[in-house]
Amino acid sequence: MSEKTYDLVVIGGGPGGYVAAIRAAQLGLKVACVEKRGALGGTCLNVGCIPSKALLQSSHHYEVARHDLAAHGVKAGSVGLDLATMMKRKDAVIGDLTKGIAFLFKKNKVDYHIGAATLAGAGKVAVKPPKGGAKQTLEAKNILIATGSDVAPLAGVAIDENRIVSSTGALKLAKVPKSLVVIGAGFIGLEMGSVWRRLGAQVTVIEFLDHILPGADGEVAKTMLRVFKKQGMTLRLSTKVTGAKALKSGVSLTVEPVAGGKAETVKADVVLVAVGRRPYTEGLGLDKAGVALDDGGFVKVDGGFKTNVAGIFAIGDVIGGAMLAHKAEDEGVAVAEILAGQSGHVNYEAIPGVVYTWPEAASLGKTEEQLKEAGVAYAVGKFPFTANSRARCNADTDGFVKVLADAETDRILGVHIVGPAAGDLIQEAVVAMEFGASAEDLARTCHGHPGLGEAVKEAALGVAGRAIHI
Repeated sequence: MSEKTYDLVVIGGGPGGYVAAIRAAQLGLKVACVEKRGALGGTCLNVGCIPSKALLQSSHHYEVARHDLAAHGVKAGSVGLDLATMMKRKDAVIGDLTKGIAFLFKKNKVDYHIGAATLAGAGKVAVKPPKGGAKQTLEAKNILIATGSDVAPLAGVAIDENRIVSSTGALKLAKVPKSLVVIGAGFIGLEMGSVWRRLGAQVTVIEFLDHILPGADGEVAKTMLRVFKKQGMTLRLSTKVTGAKALKSGVSLTVEPVAGGKAETVKADVVLVAVGRRPYTEGLGLDKAGVALDDGGFVKVDGGFKTNVAGIFAIGDVIGGAMLAHKAEDEGVAVAEILAGQSGHVNYEAIPGVVYTWPEAASLGKTEEQLKEAGVAYAVGKFPFTANSRARCNADTDGFVKVLADAETDRILGVHIVGPAAGDLIQEAVVAMEFGASAEDLARTCHGHPGLGEAVKEAALGVAGRAIHI
């Protein structure tokens, strides 16, 4: 059994782990990263964010070609679907990006170990390579747990990745199902439901709560609900799934109202389970090492990402909070800088969340519901894309920009967008909040015309009741 010594060993090669490894190496630390998948990038790059966005883009092009080009004077004729080519393109995107991370490891002199990692005593990580390779032990002054999360199960619904699939299986369907039931109306379920609806499936989304997009601003959730219904998606709220049976020709679901009532059977060709994610800690040896977990199974850390065991840190989905790749990346950079003697930190008030459907939905900071619950006095500025020149030119007028600011100081407390390119538009609000800007600061910033970003400026002007174009 060979031994190697490092300043930092990162367990997990996802967005948080590989970014932490690279940043630590940039700062002069000797770093290793252990990843058992055999491909870097974690869930996000391999079976999550990246492949889903590739399919969202391809399916969007397909839908536009089928339904929207004629209004622009473009005669496309008969439009067909080549699903195999679409999937091949998605796989190529994944392959290029995973190879890119491996290149960055070499460039920054990060040692990459493929295998399953286990904490093996103070300052030691045991690595078991796949296919019976020789085990090795890595000695480390510091260990970072960045193992991410896994699909949360649903009682009575066994995932087989054939008829009953997780998001992983939904990214690999060999053909377009005639009918798809999505259990869960969060961003994963709605994004994957949108992909297959555009490609021809009849999609039904079943949600336990009485609204979609749990945690989103209420107005955003209501607007997106109307949009999805207009697009042809069926959404059943306040409904729970109590069981599922995979058949040769499909799946039979048992559902009933959350408030109580008669159960019924719903059938579909494919069922997607998208009820959330849970921290991935399996096989890490956390219990033997004495690393404390909370009641939800998340690794407990302090403000500097330290666990209760000296020399062991944790970041990303495995510590809870917003389960977002970019949040994990920022935490990875912060840990690396702390280990190098710098003052790494993460501003959790300025982390955006994006739903990459069309229109997109993006949120930042506090929602109206959160501000009301906290008793904070706030002012609202809102501007619809129907009044935005560029949105009119693009025929993308669904949605709005909403800016929430402190009623006394005018400091921006939250920004919520439903509309075209919302995920990109939210970024100027992220910068504004990072610098503690007021709505007035945003309102007085010149925006190019005609541009979608003008809707952000107008919403900021609206906080003081002086929007120009509405």
